[in-house]
Amino acid sequence: MLRHPARFIVIGALAAMLAVLLGAFGAHGLRNLVSPAGLATYHTGVEYHFYAAFGLIVVGLLESKRHDGADVTAAMDRGLAWAGWLMLTGIVMFSGSLYALTLTGMRSFGMITPLGGVSFIAAWALLARAAWRSVR
Repeated sequence: MLRHPARFIVIGALAAMLAVLLGAFGAHGLRNLVSPAGLATYHTGVEYHFYAAFGLIVVGLLESKRHDGADVTAAMDRGLAWAGWLMLTGIVMFSGSLYALTLTGMRSFGMITPLGGVSFIAAWALLARAAWRSVR
């Protein structure tokens, strides 16, 4: 597992790059292949993918404070790590399931989407908690 202070900045930047690629594919490659509703579903996946990518970068920036000598507790450090991994899990489960649903038409992928949503919610809550603790 990556332990470098910039791990989530790197992961977030790569996730954002992938979101751009997938967004371009959706806009240009899928336009004539899927229904407007399918494109909307795919677009929702890309949109949340971007939000989480930016969240990963924020997690990485807060994590890097620890390595710059800031007084960060071990609990906050663990909370940030959990936030980052849950953010990444949300991308895979939420956005990934929407991409798969759009590309395959298999509605069963929609059953995974809420689990990714819960991952996003938990990640943002942990990020908020860590950010709050970092400024107190």
